[in-house]
Amino acid sequence: MSESESAVRVIDGAEVPAVGKYVIDKSHSVVGFVVKHMMVSKVRGSFKEFEGEINVAEDVENSSVGVVIKLESVDTGEGQRDDHLRSGDFFDIAKNPDMTYAGNKVVKKGDKWILEGQLSLNGITKDVPLTVEFGGAGTDPYGNNRIGLSAVTEINREDFGLTTNVVLEAGGILIGKEIKIEIDVEAIKQ
Repeated sequence: MSESESAVRVIDGAEVPAVGKYVIDKSHSVVGFVVKHMMVSKVRGSFKEFEGEINVAEDVENSSVGVVIKLESVDTGEGQRDDHLRSGDFFDIAKNPDMTYAGNKVVKKGDKWILEGQLSLNGITKDVPLTVEFGGAGTDPYGNNRIGLSAVTEINREDFGLTTNVVLEAGGILIGKEIKIEIDVEAIKQ
């Protein structure tokens, strides 16, 4: 059995990572989001600074995840918008520099894996489940065992006190309430 094969196991007919602690490799990972703009298009953004670890337990349901995201690192490709997001109207990074996620249980629902956990943003903590997909495992040229995971969820930004908005003259609002979060990580086994 090769090292990359030993980094994968099968549970309930689905491949999952081998037991162990994995640290997120931010140079090969993305924490992104999508929000409706003027109810007609979508704006995408990401956070450039984050760190975290994934602890895969023998009983995969007892696995956990911990991530810290630096809100100052928000990047939508538009500097003025990014500065506004950092302001008191949205993230208020002077008071709340980080967003955190603590996942504490994995549940299989049909053919999907759900990570149950808490998202903390703007001084508010809410349960936010992530739908997780295991992308596979491999060994890099330096002998490190790596895994790939993708996760998605949606949150209502107003649940976290992010209520700034503008009503449009023609109807609707400037910024959508629903935020789609899209995460792709590559993590290195420790």
